[in-house]
Amino acid sequence: MKIDSSTNELNRNKFYFAYNRVLGGCAALVPRSLVSRTLWLTLLSVILAQLIATTIWYTQSKDREIEGLTSTATSMANNFASTANFFQSLPLQYRHMVLNQLRNIGGTRFFVSFNEEEIVIDSPRSGEMKNITIDVVKEVLAQKLEKLSDVNDIKVEFSRPENLHVLTNDTLLSDLPKSWAHYTLILEPLNPPILVVQIKLAENEWLYIAALLPAPYALLEDEVISNQQMFFIFFITALLMTFTYTMVRRQVKPLKNLAKAANALSTDINQPPLIEEGASELVTATRAFNRMQESLKKHIDDRERLFSAISHDLKTPITRLRIRSELIEDDQRGLKFNRDLDELELMVKGALQTVKDTDIHENLVQVDVIDMLQSIAEQFNAHQQRVTLISPEIEPLVCKPLALKRCLSNLVGNGVKYGDKVTVTVTEHQKLLRITIIDQGPGIPESRMEDVFKPYFRLAKDSEGHGLGLGISRSIINSLGGQLVMCNREEGGLQVQVDLQRAALK
Repeated sequence: MKIDSSTNELNRNKFYFAYNRVLGGCAALVPRSLVSRTLWLTLLSVILAQLIATTIWYTQSKDREIEGLTSTATSMANNFASTANFFQSLPLQYRHMVLNQLRNIGGTRFFVSFNEEEIVIDSPRSGEMKNITIDVVKEVLAQKLEKLSDVNDIKVEFSRPENLHVLTNDTLLSDLPKSWAHYTLILEPLNPPILVVQIKLAENEWLYIAALLPAPYALLEDEVISNQQMFFIFFITALLMTFTYTMVRRQVKPLKNLAKAANALSTDINQPPLIEEGASELVTATRAFNRMQESLKKHIDDRERLFSAISHDLKTPITRLRIRSELIEDDQRGLKFNRDLDELELMVKGALQTVKDTDIHENLVQVDVIDMLQSIAEQFNAHQQRVTLISPEIEPLVCKPLALKRCLSNLVGNGVKYGDKVTVTVTEHQKLLRITIIDQGPGIPESRMEDVFKPYFRLAKDSEGHGLGLGISRSIINSLGGQLVMCNREEGGLQVQVDLQRAALK
């Protein structure tokens, strides 16, 4: 089964178009403007500086906090040991009397009771601060109570106030009278975890001690950054980013104006001078750009005056010489004389044509490039299908219509003349419009690829043409801010690629 080459080429171009769209979408995620890059670098610098500062601060404060917690836990463990020694020294019948007196007084630092069973403690999730406190208390109690032969086991754990069991495994802290333990173990509205120590004195006899850690260790917080610090960091970062954005945007504005003017210069030389503003470097660049634009305008005006003068001054003597050549009696010599005059006149016309066809004073308008290419193709398809146009629906292009039509007509005409059949493909790549012209001819030798753009250079041996077409075409594309590139295809034939930038209509 045969597949039409035009269809095959269309599918290939559709694939390349979709592939470039995907690459363009990925590239869009990378910051490109100076403002966005500056903001990203500033943000990364702030984050890195905050991470380093926070790491140093956290390490130092953590060491101090652990040292203070260890000292506090040691002091509490000594008090627990003293309490255990005190009650252990009392006769059994006096222990409950002392406990009742302490409960009726209220306001004691510890809640103490003698239980017949070990109370099951519902411990909150583990943390470094919690584990350090438990280890220190166990170690100190083991050292202080090792002389008491009645001590068989020591249990140390933390519990949330709402889950704390006292006296028995069925009694919660909330079930006790407030005077017994509420003021000792409840610290509203924080309600920090409660340290519970259970010491087994004998069979069915456990000394139960519950207490709160003193400030600032009561909550056993292990935060790297507090909420207030996070708010402060975000506030400072937002303030810095706002000032940076305002400053950079203000400084970049003259640079953006300079870039727009440079881009517009390729299509319209008659631009008003830029206002010299911004940083000193930008003022210097703007002043240099204005001088360059003025020099280019002067050069173009001088060129036009020069060729106009040549056109005016040479027509009269050439005509006079032709009349005088008629008076030459020797026909052979007169024929040679006229041939020299023809060459001279051809050179003058070619030079004037070059100036005329690269005229950059044409106004910019919106042009339907597809409609223009179809009208060009119709000129060559009058008797035979020689030009095939492949293109999706595209938006109009802002350009100089006569200059662009001269250029495309010249390129398509060369393809038809020297390559028999031509395929013209139009694709879009972000803000770029690409026109690809492929013929079926022999191509151009690589060594001559740049020579064909020189005035009066021709590879063909026929007498048609002056060797100016490709040079004029490249000059027109350059004046439109585009690019023209030629190359030989591996499959045979010549490929001409025209890239045109989409510009806003002024």
